[in-house]
Amino acid sequence: MVKSMDAQIRIELAALDDSEEIGEMSKEDIEFGLPWRWTPPRIARAIGNSAINVAVARSPAGLAAFGIMNYADEVAHLLLFAVRSSRRRAGIGSALLIWLEDVARAAGIATIRLEAREDNAPARAFYLKHGYREIAKVPGMYCGIEDGVRFSKDFGGLAK
Repeated sequence: MVKSMDAQIRIELAALDDSEEIGEMSKEDIEFGLPWRWTPPRIARAIGNSAINVAVARSPAGLAAFGIMNYADEVAHLLLFAVRSSRRRAGIGSALLIWLEDVARAAGIATIRLEAREDNAPARAFYLKHGYREIAKVPGMYCGIEDGVRFSKDFGGLAK
């Protein structure tokens, strides 16, 4: 159990039953203005994939946040990460990100990579605060509609 500023939060791996809610959060909080790609069936496939962790943060009020991390030999990719808009700025996102990073380190991961929309200043500030560095700006990264920023965080080792 992780204590945030306003509630008891439990971070755990997602269940298949979470696919619908995670997909809807992705559509509303991440993919707005873009084609919806992280649909419930895709989320369900990710939950069933042994190279991917789909982690959720739950509060007594329900699903508060989720993160989807793909693992390779020494590099992990945070594919998707969201905190429900009504639950932001309560420490839930930080707790979930730290949980995902701890799992990655335990798995021998040397580097975590992720992307964010270039115009998403709160997300960019969040990742910078957690030790990520911006490594590239990519015009049209999101379906040719939105520009993006690539981030990286190194834990040491021989990541490529």
